[in-house]
Amino acid sequence: MVPASLALAQDAAAPEALPAEVAAAADTIPAAATVIGQDLNLWVLILHASIPVQLVMALLVLGSIASWMIIFRKKAQLDGARRSADQFEEKFWSGVDLSAMFREATKPERSIGGLEAIFEAGFREFARLRQKRGVDTRTQLEGAQRAMRAQLSREMDDLEHNLEFLANVGSISPYVGLFGTVWGIMISFQGLANVKEATIATVAPGISEALVATAMGLFAAIPAVWAYNRYATKVERMNSRYEAFAEEFSSILQRQSHAEEH
Repeated sequence: MVPASLALAQDAAAPEALPAEVAAAADTIPAAATVIGQDLNLWVLILHASIPVQLVMALLVLGSIASWMIIFRKKAQLDGARRSADQFEEKFWSGVDLSAMFREATKPERSIGGLEAIFEAGFREFARLRQKRGVDTRTQLEGAQRAMRAQLSREMDDLEHNLEFLANVGSISPYVGLFGTVWGIMISFQGLANVKEATIATVAPGISEALVATAMGLFAAIPAVWAYNRYATKVERMNSRYEAFAEEFSSILQRQSHAEEH
């Protein structure tokens, strides 16, 4: 039999007999958990990411900033175009003399756009052709319609400006962020080649840094897609409104020409 005192001495010495690797792992796990708990915030993840991933993040941030600038400017532009169209149509259909409206629209100090610019272009061409000898009513109307279509096209180009950029940011940003994530994960797994025993504490920080790129890609894409869909719908409505006015104004010019002939 082993004396009780000897057994107690062996039990007390057992912790000291643990292998050095096990003792080192036991000491490392709490430390790694502490580091992860302290360092897993957005700013630290960005700073610790690899250079290619940081470049991807910077590109996404720039795209997001540019998108928000376009979103605010386009909202102000479309709201202004709608208010201007409301004011002009209210005045136009109130029975004001067309010649008086044309003179007001062509004042040097005024800058016109939207429906007023379409009206000015059509009436200017109509009046110019009417002053020429030998030009029939049909030619006058066709000239006015061509002038209004050309001005309408210019107005729509102005309203659609930068919408393509929003569409590109909305469609490309998730893939750019995914590229950064894939690259970061590749770097993380490549770093495990020099580690004898891989644990979640070893892999988690690198993967978290990589996933930030995907999150930033979605952050840039979602507002851009929403704004593009919303503003494209508004632009289409303004286009329909402009076209309807051009048709109605052509009918007014036609009636006025027939009245003058008779």
